[in-house]
Parts: sequence; C-alpha cells; structure tokens
Amino acid sequence: MKVINLSSSNSVLNKYMSQLRDMNIQTDRMRFRQNIVRIGHVEAYEISKFLTYSPKTVQTPLDKCEVSTYDDKIVLGTVFRAGLPLHQAFLDIFDEAGNAFVSAYRYYKDREMSEVGIKVEYCASPALDGKTLILVDPMLATGGSLELAYEALKTKGTPQRLVMACVIAAKSGVDYLQKVFPSDDVVLVCGAIDPVLNEHKCIIPGLGDAGDLMYGEKI
Repeated sequence: MKVINLSSSNSVLNKYMSQLRDMNIQTDRMRFRQNIVRIGHVEAYEISKFLTYSPKTVQTPLDKCEVSTYDDKIVLGTVFRAGLPLHQAFLDIFDEAGNAFVSAYRYYKDREMSEVGIKVEYCASPALDGKTLILVDPMLATGGSLELAYEALKTKGTPQRLVMACVIAAKSGVDYLQKVFPSDDVVLVCGAIDPVLNEHKCIIPGLGDAGDLMYGEKI
C-alpha cells in the first residue's frame, strides 16, 4: 500500500489541520465541518493524480481542443457519521461519482475501555465491479473501521482499484492497513499521521471525537 502523508510537506492544508486540532477553534461546529471539507478538497486533488487518463476532444466556440481527463468510474464510499463532510468534499471534486455508505461504529468490549470492537450495521452501494472505490473516513485509529467497511462494500462487487483517505491517522493504524492491503495498487492519503494510540485507542495528539465536534455529543 502506498501511503501519502500530506503534512510531511508545507501547504495550506497545515493551516486547516491546525484549526481542526485547536480546542479554542473547534468549538465552532460549522467551522470544524468546513475545515474537513477544505482538507477533503486538497486530498481529492492529490488522489486525482493517481487516476487513469486519456486525451479527449472537446469543441469550443472557436475550434477543437484536446484535453486529458480521467477514465475511472469512481464510487465514493463513506463511513457514517463523521465521514459525511469529507464525503461531500470529495463529491465536490468528483461530481459524477457514484455513492456508497457504510454504518460502522466502535465500542469498548471491556470495562477498562482498552479493547475496541467495531460493528457494521448498514451498507448501501452501487455495483463496484470494475470501479475505482475511494473510501473516506476522517479518523484512522486502529484501521478496523476501514477494513470492515471495505469488506461490507465488497458484497456489492469487486472494485478494480481501492483508494482510501483520512484526515488524521495513527501510525499503528496505517501499519495495520499496510498488512491488510499489501498491494502497491492501493493508496492511502492522510492529512497527518500521529504517533500513537492511547490506552482507550484514541489518536494522540489527534483532535478529539470528530463526530461529536461536527454534530454534537451523542448519548
């Protein structure tokens, strides 16, 4: 799996990331969601470089013009609920894409909240055979949610190519996905890769609960 860490080079994305992490700014839910969208736009642009292109001829009012555009039939897959703003960001860029949704949530298996489980309850997708699946989820902690989301989506067909994108990833989660998806054809784009998970499997330094920061606390 090819891993791209966008924070390893300087760009405007780092400004958006700093605002996401800043606890004095992230209390503004609308701004938090908008920064997720802006990061998604940057990531979608980077992913566009890995698609397959061919020249096409278009007719302008004055003459014909050859333009190289991508040929991939894209399906955008998203993990509910925190993935919704990121999904919209990618749909802004890949505006003709099909759309797939997976409901996956994590829960603690023990009273100490040290062992995490993940449950998938819902999956809706167009046929995926021969498609380029772009699977997005803002936070990549253990890697389990993306793995199970992909397994759920595979019931709708086998994509020709898999690309994954997250805003913040834990290094251990990235390492896990590299074992699950060893092929060089799989791409993972991260806004940033943080060093560790704490004892509750939360990304450190991370930013907190992305879903709660977007939409409010759940009970």
